[in-house]
Amino acid sequence: MPELPEVETVMRTVAPRLIGRTILDARFSSRFVMRDDPVLAGEAVRGRQVQALRRHGKFLVIALSGGVEVSLHLGMTGKLLWDGTPGPYTRAVFETDRGLLLFDDIRQFGRIELDSRRAARLGPDALAITEEEFVRRLASRRGRIKPLLLNQAFVGGMGNIYTDEALFRARIHPLAHAERLSPARARRLYQAMREVLGESVARGGSSISDYVDAEGRAGAFQLLHRVYGKEGEPCPTCGGPIRRIVVGQRGTHYCPRCQRV
Repeated sequence: MPELPEVETVMRTVAPRLIGRTILDARFSSRFVMRDDPVLAGEAVRGRQVQALRRHGKFLVIALSGGVEVSLHLGMTGKLLWDGTPGPYTRAVFETDRGLLLFDDIRQFGRIELDSRRAARLGPDALAITEEEFVRRLASRRGRIKPLLLNQAFVGGMGNIYTDEALFRARIHPLAHAERLSPARARRLYQAMREVLGESVARGGSSISDYVDAEGRAGAFQLLHRVYGKEGEPCPTCGGPIRRIVVGQRGTHYCPRCQRV
């Protein structure tokens, strides 16, 4: 599933082409992806100018003239493509005065909505939250750290890949209890989270299966993963084998030697 770095990369590649453009038409062909009435949704955005794009967590919000907002979530296999060719998996087409913006989604777990209320309900964005707030919020929560970081109400944007990578860099076991982390370890986790997200954005995100940016280019950060998807391979720090367990119904990769509870 595309996480914060992938959505940020998509936004950065599509924004220069989309901002200032006028939507001439919009067509939606999936009742799973477009939850609003597709005809009314098309009428609501038709003729409006794109004024801004912003990202919050894994959501991309397109602000249109007249106060209308379109919220997009890529789900597991969603792709937002600029000037692509519509195909069998195209679920939405935004026709602008300078080109087409397509939303492709094989599994139809993505979402397009005519408001940003779901995005607004998320916790602070993982790249916007301050260290002080992160440490404070962490101390006030109970439970295992891995599921907490995946909880979008706690912090928006973290997913399985970057949670595993951040916990490894911070040397924190995925089953550690959040409320038992010392302030020093919490600050170390914050810095690790910011570092891994920033490095991934700089490399266009991680392309594990379907993800590409708005120009169809794959990311490169998957080449720098230290633990995610590395079960049985040597830890880059200590040389011991990376282990895979299931935490909160999610496959979790960590080093038992470097990350102790």
